[in-house]
Amino acid sequence: MVRIVPSILSADFARLGEQAGEAEAAGVGEIQIDVMDGQFVPNITFGPGVVAALRPLLSLTLEVHLMIVEPERFLKTFAEAGADRLIVHQEACDDLRGTLKSILALGVHAGVTLNPETPAAAIRDAFDLVDLVQVMTVHPGFGGQEFLYDQLDKIREIRQMLEEEGLEIPIGVDGGVDSTTAPQIVDAGAHVLVAGSSIYNDHGSVAENIAELLASAQGG
Repeated sequence: MVRIVPSILSADFARLGEQAGEAEAAGVGEIQIDVMDGQFVPNITFGPGVVAALRPLLSLTLEVHLMIVEPERFLKTFAEAGADRLIVHQEACDDLRGTLKSILALGVHAGVTLNPETPAAAIRDAFDLVDLVQVMTVHPGFGGQEFLYDQLDKIREIRQMLEEEGLEIPIGVDGGVDSTTAPQIVDAGAHVLVAGSSIYNDHGSVAENIAELLASAQGG
C-alpha cells in the first residue's frame, strides 16, 4: 500500500497548523517535519516548539526528520514535544545503532535515512531497529529540488537487502516526489512517498494534490 507523507517544509508557515490539518482531512496518516540546523544542511527550519504546537491540533503521526549534527542531543526533547517517529541520518550518527536504541527507549518509532552519496550497505546493520528506511532523492536542505534518478537503483538495492533478510520494513523516498517520479519510485520498491512542493502549491488544494499524487503512484 502506498503512503503519502506531506512535508510541511513546503507549507505556508503563516498557516502551518491549518495546512497540516488540511493534509489530515485529506486522509493521510502522517506528516513529516523537517528539522534543519544550518550545520548538517545549509538551512535552518523548525524546532521542537513547532512539534509541540502541532501536536494538540492533529491526531495523525508526527514524523520528525532530524537533519542535524549530533541528533542524540535532541531525541528526548522532540519525543517530549510529541513526535511519534524520529528519523536520523546515518551520516550524522557516530553510533547509529546506539542512537536508534535511544529513540526506541523513549517510546517512539525510529527511522533511518541516508544521503544520495551514501551507499545502501551503510544502513544494513540498522534494519532490526527501525520501522522505516528512507532514501534521500535530493541533497537535503531545501524543498523543490529535482529528483535524482540514480537513486532508484539504491531503492532497488535496499529492497533486495530487506528481502534477503526476510524483513518487510517500508522504504520511504524524500525529495522530488511528484506525479511523474512517483510511479517510478513505487516500481523500484518504495511505498512511502514524502512530498512537499507537489502537495503544497497553487495548482490545487492540498486534498486534490494528494489525490493526484496517490493516483499516479498507484498507476491511475
